[in-house]
This record gives sequence, structure tokens and C-alpha cells, in this order.
Amino acid sequence: MRLLTKSLLLFALLCTDSGIAFAAEYQVSIAGMKFSASPAELHVGDVIVWRNDDIFRHTATARDKSFDIDLPPKSEGRMTVSKAGAVDFYCRFHPAMTSKLDVRP
Repeated sequence: MRLLTKSLLLFALLCTDSGIAFAAEYQVSIAGMKFSASPAELHVGDVIVWRNDDIFRHTATARDKSFDIDLPPKSEGRMTVSKAGAVDFYCRFHPAMTSKLDVRP
């Protein structure tokens, strides 16, 4: 067991020193018919947890059709970011609800 622990620690240190990045998890919530601020440091491979705190059904739908997350009231959905660039998104049920993701490589 001790050897396994030391091996995992060594692996973690090597990955950190070699520049390998680990995926981060961010949350975008919906409340009061608005999306919260999008994550500022979003990268390909990161995970977004979409959370609908409203009493209405919403979506997080990319204008370029790269994602479409259906969010019933008081629910969550997860998405792994798959490509870099700017992506505008909106709610299909409430088109005035809009925001944007800026994804780095």
C-alpha cells in the first residue's frame, strides 16, 4: 500500500512538472431567468455543470449546435468542453436568455 501511495505521488509530481494540465470543473447556473457569468479560464477538456435553479425548464443551447443541454426545473446537466473558440449560447424556451463561452485550447 505504501509503495502504491508513493508511486501515485511521484506520478502526480511528474505530471505537474511536465506541464500536463488536468481538467477543471465549473458551474453555470440559471436563476431569475438569467445565466450566471461564464467561467473566465475555460479550456478544452474542462467540465461545465449546468444548474437550473429556476422553476421553469431551460436549455443551454449553442448557436453553432455544438451542445444542447436540457434542464428541467431544479436539475443539473454536465458537459465536457470539446473545442476551442467563442461559443454563443441561449435558452431555446426563452431566446432572450443569452451568454457566451470563451474556450481556450
